[in-house]
Amino acid sequence: MTATVSIEPLTVADAARCAELERTLFPGDDPWSAQAFRDEIRVGHHYLAARVDEQLVGYAGLAFVASPPHAEAEVHTIGVDPAHQHRGIGRSLLHGLLAAADAVSATVYLEVRTDNDAAKALYESEGFTVVGLRRRYYRPSGADAHTMRRDAR
Repeated sequence: MTATVSIEPLTVADAARCAELERTLFPGDDPWSAQAFRDEIRVGHHYLAARVDEQLVGYAGLAFVASPPHAEAEVHTIGVDPAHQHRGIGRSLLHGLLAAADAVSATVYLEVRTDNDAAKALYESEGFTVVGLRRRYYRPSGADAHTMRRDAR
């Protein structure tokens, strides 16, 4: 039996679970706290939740940093519980973020670890290209990041 994944707005009540997933997904860097997620949601950024049987298994966030006519947005985060990875949940979350960006014809930027081949492949398959390198971007690990861009649609 295949579980049904629902994509819906992330709520402040989800913040603790997001922080728990962050600690699992990004242990060598500076995982976001529950308060960081609450703050992002409260200021009105576009955050989504992926749920399986009402359990939060993934999250994603987008912030608009410039308004039309030259709209720009930044993907702040995408994370999926390791037990639910490789099932298209990250792609579904990304599609939700991109739909919001496309609604205002925004160019979208993001940073991704240079050694995260799976994430880079996902982003490239959705039209992102590498436009820069940020040395020692992630703290405290010091890992480098690629800046990627997807042109407005």
